[in-house]
Amino acid sequence: MEFVVITGMSGAGKTQTMKFMEDMGYFCVDNLPIFLLPKFGELCTDSEEQHGKYALVLDVRGGDFVQDLLDFSAKMSEGPVNVRILFLDCSDQVLISRHSENKKLHPLAVRGDNAEAIVKERTILGPLKNRADFVIDTTGLTIWELKARIRNLFGDGSGDGEMAVEVISFGYKYSVPANADLMFDVRFLPNPYYVPELRGLTGNDPAVASFVTSDGSANAFLDKVVSLLDYLIPLYRRENKQALVIAVGCTGGRHRSVAIANALTLRLSGSGVNVSLVHRDIGR
Repeated sequence: MEFVVITGMSGAGKTQTMKFMEDMGYFCVDNLPIFLLPKFGELCTDSEEQHGKYALVLDVRGGDFVQDLLDFSAKMSEGPVNVRILFLDCSDQVLISRHSENKKLHPLAVRGDNAEAIVKERTILGPLKNRADFVIDTTGLTIWELKARIRNLFGDGSGDGEMAVEVISFGYKYSVPANADLMFDVRFLPNPYYVPELRGLTGNDPAVASFVTSDGSANAFLDKVVSLLDYLIPLYRRENKQALVIAVGCTGGRHRSVAIANALTLRLSGSGVNVSLVHRDIGR
């Protein structure tokens, strides 16, 4: 039997990690109160229908749970149970940004000060981080890179060779994506921004997509990019690369890059690539 305890800084990715664990066949429990931890372990080990793999998400809202968690780990490990602690960390600046983007207060922010709460949480969790079996810093990780890390640590190997591809549209005026592996500039294409009836639309609108591809350059460009990726993706897989980020940029990230990113994603998906799509600057 295996227990994976997922803990760490609030906003560092515990909920998303739990979803990945569920995909790998773990029975997952989110935010289990710490006082129920011993009873939960007892029920799991005594059950005639043992699931085999469990993942528990615990956070600082459980109170003074650090020693209780370490005691639980030690007691369960006395039997035929493998208990591993995964600690998710992240820089203070990124944590503050994530809480702000989600419009949520930190669990310890009793006076509404997320920065102060993060410092307090880091102090509380310091001893647990030092005792954790695995520590993942999610500061600069994409969701696909985090998934790859989790799969490498806890997967059964059945996903080996699979590579997640993420296509990101962006605007150069807002900076280039720092995590891009490949980057394509589509500012050579006709710009809908200068067409009054198209300016207020985005590359998700058929009229804009049609305008962008109207002179044939876009389709020729897509053919060449897909041909390049058909060559590169097997090579990346051979080297066990788990995530590939492809960035497509135009000036503002609303028209040309969005339309081309949509078309590229559609083509890759049609060829069996595990691909996702993000329009970073479409709302700016």
